[in-house]
Order: sequence, then C-alpha cells, then structure tokens
Amino acid sequence: MVRPEGEQERPAGDAGPDPVAGFLARLTGLLLRTSGEGAEPIEREVTAVGRALGAEVSVLLVMDTATLTVAVPGRPAATVVVHAVPEVARLDRIAALKPLVADVCAGRAGPAEATARLDRIEAAPAPYPWWLKLVGIVLFSLGFAPLMQPTWYELGTTAVLAALAALLAVASDRVPRLARVLPLVASTAVSVVTIGLFAGDPAHGGPVLLMLPALFFFVPGDYLSAAAAELGAGLITTGAIRLVYAVFLLVQLCVGVLLGVYVTGTSTRALFDTAAASDLPRWVLFASWTVFTVGTVLAFAIPRRFFRTLLALVYLTVGVQSAATVLIGETGGTFVAAAVLAAVATLLSRGPGRPPRLLLVLPGFFTLTVGSLGMRGLTTLAGGHVVDGFSDLLELVLVVTAIAVGLVLGATVVPERRAEAHPPVP
Repeated sequence: MVRPEGEQERPAGDAGPDPVAGFLARLTGLLLRTSGEGAEPIEREVTAVGRALGAEVSVLLVMDTATLTVAVPGRPAATVVVHAVPEVARLDRIAALKPLVADVCAGRAGPAEATARLDRIEAAPAPYPWWLKLVGIVLFSLGFAPLMQPTWYELGTTAVLAALAALLAVASDRVPRLARVLPLVASTAVSVVTIGLFAGDPAHGGPVLLMLPALFFFVPGDYLSAAAAELGAGLITTGAIRLVYAVFLLVQLCVGVLLGVYVTGTSTRALFDTAAASDLPRWVLFASWTVFTVGTVLAFAIPRRFFRTLLALVYLTVGVQSAATVLIGETGGTFVAAAVLAAVATLLSRGPGRPPRLLLVLPGFFTLTVGSLGMRGLTTLAGGHVVDGFSDLLELVLVVTAIAVGLVLGATVVPERRAEAHPPVP
C-alpha cells in the first residue's frame, strides 16, 4: 500500500563524527521507513547491529520516530532522533537489508563496508519501471475483484477504475504534494467515474463494491492489523499511533467517495453494497490469486525471485481460511489462517539468504482483506444504511483482532531466530 513519502532520516553527519552512530542512524531510518507492517523488529535489529560494531544502543521507538542513544567505548555517547513515515512501497530494500544486517552481526562487515552497502541500497533504483508498477497495481486490483463480486462486470469495471487509480499512484511518485493527499484524490476520482459510468444498474451490484477493488491499493488494512498486533505485543504507543493513522487514511478514502457522490449530484442513499449474482466460472476465481500475486510483486517492488514462494503462501492462506471457515466460521477461519501464515513465513524466512518475514507475510495477509470492511462500513453509514454500516464495522473489529492475534500466535509458536552479534570488525 502506498504511503506519502516521509521526511528523510538525518544524515550520518548529524549523528556526530562517530561512523558507528552515523551508520546506525541511517539504518534505523531505512528500517523505520519500510516498517508499514509493524516496527517491532527495529529495536532488536538495531541493538544487535550496534553490539556487533562495538556499541551499546538504546532505542526509544514510536511509529514514525526513533531516538537512538549510541555509546561507543572511548567516545561521548551520541543521541540521534530519526524520523520517517512508514510505508511498504519498496520491499526490495527490505530484501537487501536482511543480508547486510546478517553480515554485520556475523562480524563480516565493519562500519565502513556496511555504510557503503547501505549507500548502494538507498541509491538503487526500483526493480521495475514505472509502467510495470502501473500494470502491477491494475493486476493487484483485478486479482482482488472477484472477492468483492464474482462477476465479469466487476472485472471489467475494475480494469478501468484500477488503471485510473494506478496512474495517480505512479504520478504521486514524482509529485510529493500529490502523495500527501493520494487516498483522497484517488477515491474521489474513482467515485466520480464509478457513479457516472458504471453504477446505473443495481443488477451489477452496489457502487461501493464496484469501487473497492480499484481502491484496495490505498486501503490501510495492513496498518490496522499491524496496529492491533503491536497493541497485543505490548507496544502500546506505537500500536495506538498506527491505529489512529490507519483510521485517518480510511476516513480520507470515505470522504473521497462522498465527494464523488456530491460532484455527480447523486444521493448518498445510492451507497449501498448489495452484491450482484455470480457469473464467473470457478477457474477464474482460482486463477485470480495468481494474478493478485503477480500484481503484488510488481506494485510493491518485490524481487521476482521470490514470486513462487509468495504464490504458494497466498494459496496456502486462502486454502486454510476457506477450510477453517467451513468448520468454525469466518472470524475463526481468519484467525487460523493468520496463525498458519505467520508460522510458515517465519520458518521460510530463517537464514540470511531467505526472504524477510515481512515480505513473505504481506501478500498472504492481503488475502484476508481487512481494510475493505472498514471502508464499506464507513461509506454505508454515510449513505444512511445504519444497520448494515455498523454490521460491517463490527465485523472489521472482529477480523482485525483475529488477524492480529493469529499473527502473534504464529510468531510465538515459531519464533524468529535472533541475530547474534560477533566481535566487531576493525
């Protein structure tokens, strides 16, 4: 999911003349900027890297800010404040950071080499050109569309609306001011086009269901579940701030949809979410998750060498959720699927050459579709359908909690291997 670019972390020189403190400040900034799925590992990794480089590090962490105190023997302690807005737009950087952290902790890289490698990671261009990111966002939305309404009309509508949303997302990479209001602008544009061109016949389903797949790229379902997981893990401040930010993004999307209603002169009563009758064959529903995974890889800059693993985890998550839902209901099925996903992703991430756990969890997590429930609830309430709106919001609370507790349980049953710091490299 795209987030507005945050302030860059303070450069190494701001941390003082000590190269260790400078490297740790930059490492923390990059970790913080790529922590859209939770900030819990940052303190552990930065502390381990600092110890490997001969420094004792304490980290005070909130969602978008970290305060480091770095004590290197023979030097005055340095305190650095690092600020960055978390996002998940460049997962290739997370993949590149993992072996760097492992090499530093294993004593194979000192401050100078680690800083040079970090320079290369930050300077590296995105693995895919802008037009492939655009294609990726469209495929990401198309793969998700049958979950909203399994109809050919939904797929055709999503192709058009997702192309519009993708153009705005790609444009925001070059226009930082647009990035700050991107959810609002995208939802307004999608709402106007949907109501004006596609929502005339109730037999095709409600306008909200037609809009949602194209806006799913901007829906903060990952933030909602990450916030709940952080609260469950005892990171109260970080989780609470992330939860407030996620709700703010949801409200932006809802306001954008309402602006589209007002611009077109439509009554808010039109914001119903009744689904159309299914007319998609089963093979399309099954294949949609492959399309979804391809889109995720391209849209979030995931290295293509991880595609097969991610595809297997997506189908595993969908299969477990479907089977468990039959036995214990939707909320229970979501909980079981989240726990299995977290446990398997942790196992597969062990080792410096393996994909990072966040990268493995993200596509499977998206299949659990948390944020769309929140947007459906808000827009349905705004349309005057009070009972249905509160029903969606209640389901959101239950599903968010189920996912968060499931992820925490899976990580507890199969814990990550902690990096052990070796003597520093001179």
